[in-house]
Amino acid sequence: QVRLEESGGGLVQPGGSLRLSCTVSGSNFRDYTVAYFRQTPGDGREFVAAARNSRGGYRPYYGDSAKGRFTISRDNGKNTVYLEMTNLSSGDTAAYYCAASSTIITSQTTNYGSYRHWGQGTQVTVSS
Repeated sequence: QVRLEESGGGLVQPGGSLRLSCTVSGSNFRDYTVAYFRQTPGDGREFVAAARNSRGGYRPYYGDSAKGRFTISRDNGKNTVYLEMTNLSSGDTAAYYCAASSTIITSQTTNYGSYRHWGQGTQVTVSS
């Protein structure tokens, strides 16, 4: 059974940074595309970033809100994906969810409906 364990959320001041971690167990990690989505009350899940294994490493994908501020990386030896978030603002306040799937075609990387496995979510609050 595939399990995703998330950590790293919390309270941070505007302009600050946080790093989220998502560890995937019960699978061949290298086969999985791992992504982060975020959600605020009353809204749908917004794509943040994804790390898709590719020859020689991995390919990152970013949503518009993450470009230039967030960096996604993966450590295949630790079965873990990291989301480094910098220059955070109140607009980044949300529940962040890690998601993984082994069957996503490239064009569906940013589509939350394509992901089969989900973490429990971690809250990120940006406030002074």
